[in-house]
Amino acid sequence: MSAETAEGLDNHGNADGGPSTSRWVVRMATDADREAIYRIRHEVYARELGQHAVNSAQRLTDFLDAYNRYIVISDGTTLLGFVSITPAGSPKFSVDKYLAREVLPFPVDDRLFEVRILTVPATHRRSLLALALMYASFRWVEARGGTRIMAIGRQDLLPMYGRVGLKPCGQVIRSGAVTYELMTTTMPEVHAALVAIRPMLDRINQEMTWEIGVEFHTPATCYHGGSFFEAVGEEFNDLNRLDTVVNADVLDAWFPPAPGVIESIQRHLPQILRTSPPTGCEGLIRAIGRARGIRPDCVLPGAGSSDLIFLALRHWLNRDSRVLLLDPTYGEYSHILERVIRCNVDRLTLDRASDYRVELPHLEWCLNQGYDLVLLVNPNNPAGQHIPRHELEPLLRRTPIETRVWIDEAYVEYAGDGESLEPVAADTDNVVVCKSMSKTYALSGARVAYLCAASQQLEALRGLTPPWAVSLPAQIAAVRALQDPAYYAARYAETRALRESLATGLRALGWSTLPGVTNFVLCHLPPEGPDAESVVRACRARDVFLRNPATMGTRMGTHAIRVAVKDAATNHRTLGVIDDAYTSLKKSS
Repeated sequence: MSAETAEGLDNHGNADGGPSTSRWVVRMATDADREAIYRIRHEVYARELGQHAVNSAQRLTDFLDAYNRYIVISDGTTLLGFVSITPAGSPKFSVDKYLAREVLPFPVDDRLFEVRILTVPATHRRSLLALALMYASFRWVEARGGTRIMAIGRQDLLPMYGRVGLKPCGQVIRSGAVTYELMTTTMPEVHAALVAIRPMLDRINQEMTWEIGVEFHTPATCYHGGSFFEAVGEEFNDLNRLDTVVNADVLDAWFPPAPGVIESIQRHLPQILRTSPPTGCEGLIRAIGRARGIRPDCVLPGAGSSDLIFLALRHWLNRDSRVLLLDPTYGEYSHILERVIRCNVDRLTLDRASDYRVELPHLEWCLNQGYDLVLLVNPNNPAGQHIPRHELEPLLRRTPIETRVWIDEAYVEYAGDGESLEPVAADTDNVVVCKSMSKTYALSGARVAYLCAASQQLEALRGLTPPWAVSLPAQIAAVRALQDPAYYAARYAETRALRESLATGLRALGWSTLPGVTNFVLCHLPPEGPDAESVVRACRARDVFLRNPATMGTRMGTHAIRVAVKDAATNHRTLGVIDDAYTSLKKSS
């Protein structure tokens, strides 16, 4: 940004109204754009700023143009502004003309990019154009693995650069009639700074066409727990530790899959691993239909519930959609709705005073407020509360057909026989049930799930589902699991007893536990004692991993912990570690 001339941000980071942005296109420069860029550079940096001498060719270029990249904004006919990026690993940076690399106060490595020549002609300087170019350069660099940006900016514009995260380094540079200063920033610093000007970025996203080859927003990640793999090794260096660490931060079943599952996989494993699965999961679909008493055309399998969530919600919803979800609830839903699709999300807030139960009259009122989608996790996570089928089904059948209702039943088998709403989903035009086979069939590692809905709701999704969506080991395991309901019914009964025993032990520590029907317990710690994050860290150091559910709701606070139910011996160990860690923290506070 060696001679950046855009003045479109005031002292509060706002932009003047300026010309309409509705026809502006942010795109990568073509070879045809280069001549216009060089002529604008001459007009601004030679004639206007006096950084370079005026020349008879009326164009300004330099050796960096051989390998730099330009991002431009145009209105379809006229180039309105541009910014240049010198990629990491380039033979030279423009900074090299003024400073030796050994005096730079940051490393020059394969993650360092230079942003330069942010240029906006005078007619568009009081607009969002400069910010759009700066943001585009940041995203272009970030998408290519860049972690640091350096730039040279005019001293009189340092406050503006600061609003997008750039910080002066103290090295002053004189070029022609202009005084510059070396600046730098890292990607985390950029994101922290951009929070304050998010409304302007939203306007850019809404009003401009974005064509630079990367997404406007940085792709978001969703935290799910699973920190116990830190002990095992993310490259599975010590799988034996799976038997020694307690992964109570995830909700995997404490029991093994049915014997028929293990026997089939073990006996045929070499052949299974090298054999392609049935293309459309045809046998699995039939097995699900028989087990649930629904038609096969009402079933759509996927590689775990996350696969189906991302498939369906991204197809059905867009930025203008209105969605209601519970608060607190499973965090993946707010992640995809707010950070991936970026639609309009309302929350049905659940209170601790009522044990985070859903009040049915209020839910029914919400179901009639014109939402495109209402999303229920039932039983809910992290609270473990369940709305019985006989109470929820009448509300669903009275819901306007224009409102689709998505019900996540990952834990419903723990609630008892006959509680699934799959028959209702197959019989209505707007109810969809998402069924994971991870938590209740002990198949988390296999990644197999399915949607149940009326055939017409699944038709478009079938066309978007790739062949071989579910692996052969997962298909075999799921079919065998569905063939042994008696085995799993016994495990669910054991889980209820184990849950109560675990809850009793947690209450003995002075923690408050919520009633529930799932394979986990939500606890609230005494507010005057150590907070949840401190307890989680202390237990992690002892190889017991717990979940701080603060990110799963807006009112969870700092003193809630979710503990997964394990077998009796593991629960006993977990309680011992929690007691030791909690007592130590109280003594040290």
